[in-house]
Amino acid sequence: METDSLGSRAIPADAYWGVHTARALDNFPITRRAIYNYPHLINALARVKQAGARANRQIGVLDPKKADLIDEVCEEIVAGRWHDQFVVGVIQGGAGTSTNMNANEVIANRGLELMGLARGDYTHLHPIDDVNRSQSTNDVYPTSIKLAMTFSLLRLLDEHRLLAAAFADKGREFRDILKVGRTQLQDAVPMTLGQEFSGYATTLGEDFDRLSEVVEWLSEINLGATAIGTGITADPRYAEAVRHHLSELTGIPMKTAPDLIEATSDAGVFMTLSGTLKRAAVKLSKICNDLRLTSSGPQAGLGEINLPPRQAGSSIMPGKVNPVIPEVVNQVAFSVIGADATVTAAAEAGQLQLNAFEPVIAHSILQSLAWMTNACRTLRVNCIVGITANTKHLAAQVDSSVGVVTALTPYIGYAASARLAHTALTTNASITELVLAEGIMSREQVQRVLSPERLSGMRATTGAITIIEPDGTLSPLA
Repeated sequence: METDSLGSRAIPADAYWGVHTARALDNFPITRRAIYNYPHLINALARVKQAGARANRQIGVLDPKKADLIDEVCEEIVAGRWHDQFVVGVIQGGAGTSTNMNANEVIANRGLELMGLARGDYTHLHPIDDVNRSQSTNDVYPTSIKLAMTFSLLRLLDEHRLLAAAFADKGREFRDILKVGRTQLQDAVPMTLGQEFSGYATTLGEDFDRLSEVVEWLSEINLGATAIGTGITADPRYAEAVRHHLSELTGIPMKTAPDLIEATSDAGVFMTLSGTLKRAAVKLSKICNDLRLTSSGPQAGLGEINLPPRQAGSSIMPGKVNPVIPEVVNQVAFSVIGADATVTAAAEAGQLQLNAFEPVIAHSILQSLAWMTNACRTLRVNCIVGITANTKHLAAQVDSSVGVVTALTPYIGYAASARLAHTALTTNASITELVLAEGIMSREQVQRVLSPERLSGMRATTGAITIIEPDGTLSPLA
């Protein structure tokens, strides 16, 4: 039996949590998704409590033996033990109080067990008086979710980097394969398949840089603020001591916010992370749209590339294979977009000295980070590295495309080029033969202007009538 200010409750004998957690289990049966589904959050909570114990020991406000016990239990949690005891629902009222209480109780009861005492015998190690010493949910919880987001973001960045590298590898592999570019889904000018894939690598690299910037912003914490930022119940030396120990434990250079009142109520960094994550998800989804479109077919679609076949695509059509990997990444992006709307609403709804809706912010962002990480990995492993090009089909499309006439406009003018394009479309004649038939340019001139290097921009020109000779020198087109 455990007792709080509301009365007594029976706690399962094998549980490490206590009465505060028991009430939360009754009150928040919302998602049926416990916080143990977010291991980075559990580890972050443990590191914050561990740093708190070390700081309290250092400044002399907690018995060294108790501090060492808390330290030891937290190290066990980081090693993967007791995660199943973090049972409160991730969506909860109270601005994360239930999560903090759950952590306090698990740490205290495991510490009592290490002392050879019964769980719940809090006279020897108390969840609040000892484990939560110098702390409040209002500085522990936001610091913990920022740290959890940092752990998750660093993992995403690892996978994101590998995905960008996989696209870059394909860009090099497809460097010399010409294809028809498209704008508004209509034929445009030629390019190489390598340029297309290199472009994907570049855009992913930009998102990697933007996401990396957020790591530093997440490192600003409000430990020592306690309830609203005034530091009530905390020794003035605590904030700097706990910052130092948390930095040392995590290897992440933490900094205490200059205004703890503002830091306790502000949710700006969460909006920044969520918005940046949405940007990355949207751009990745656009790439997946392109992959689905350019691999469409195999007979009646564009059929430019082949995605690795991952599973049977139909229960009724034999032999059908669907682009299931890009499709699942698209769906992850849709979820991230929706999660960003949730984070925006929750951040706006905060009132006065605290944002009570940080639990749904934490859930939304941590889920998005986890799903994006998994999406980047499956896209790379199960799709990108196995993509092949339909080279013969691509060559045939370039050979028959009137888009190549654009390359002639600097030499024969837009009006003549448009007339040739119209004739080619209506007669199926090649651009080269039409130009030669009209005596506008010689065959050598046409071949040089319409070379693969020039059509794809891989060999640049200077001026409207300048060409590059085989030896690299520039000369005017006669």
